[in-house]
Amino acid sequence: MKKIIILVSIYNDWKSAFKLLENIDSQITKWEAEVFVLMVNDASTEIMPALDLNLKNIKSLRVMNMKKNNGHARCNATGLKYLIENENFDYVILMDGDGEDRPEELSMLYNKCRENPLKTVTANRISRSEGFIFKFLYMCHKIITYIFTGKLIRFGNYSCLPRSDAAKLVTQACIWSSFTGSVTKIIPERTFIPSIRGTRYFGPSKMNFFKLLLHSFSIIAVFKLSVIVRSTLFLIFYLIFIFNNLSFITLLPLMAILVFLFSILIVSSRENSAELNNSLSNINNIDILRNSDSG
Repeated sequence: MKKIIILVSIYNDWKSAFKLLENIDSQITKWEAEVFVLMVNDASTEIMPALDLNLKNIKSLRVMNMKKNNGHARCNATGLKYLIENENFDYVILMDGDGEDRPEELSMLYNKCRENPLKTVTANRISRSEGFIFKFLYMCHKIITYIFTGKLIRFGNYSCLPRSDAAKLVTQACIWSSFTGSVTKIIPERTFIPSIRGTRYFGPSKMNFFKLLLHSFSIIAVFKLSVIVRSTLFLIFYLIFIFNNLSFITLLPLMAILVFLFSILIVSSRENSAELNNSLSNINNIDILRNSDSG
């Protein structure tokens, strides 16, 4: 029987995380697999409440408590690295802990994995639940990413990776900065399911303009060589085009590209092999909240 580990990163939002666990438990009833959950607690400032859930299908539930807050992407990277180095498993599913990655789609991921046992399956967004402004900004992010990288990226963290692909990812520095960009770059042979971006179980979205900008630049920075080449070609051809009409106005696009390129290079410094390799030292302890006899 296959062993599947669901990896969930969490910061303070315990109420949502516990609701997610209940929903996961109800979705996996017919799976011909053993399902384990590892939650990465990113040094939450709120104490985790006592677990009061009647989980019938999840074989084990553990919480990996981090010593210091590192952010969502680095929690995912640490969790993947820990699993690769310490456990045997067949697949790992990454989910956000707030409900926006809908557990109702888990069975589609599972079935797609059974059809394509050696391929990573991503949950490609076909619809989002946010307001008009966020949707517009997110569309701009996708367009800019495509222009500068040549990659049309429609998925986030929600995905199912076979162990072999997870093992590839944790050797790459880019995973320390962007999971989505790393999967796109390192695992080109993938398949997907259609996915609807859900709404948070509790409270407003934590995504703001700055976080969206950092998220976008982190993905693009994974392809910084492509960005440099494309930006250079644009600058050369644009300079030739405006050479006889130089003015402050005509130079504005030039300056915008230079600022963008500089920003991408700064963000790319987040890719840190040393920090990735030492990431397990940030683990404080692992609490076992459920461990069935069969797990």
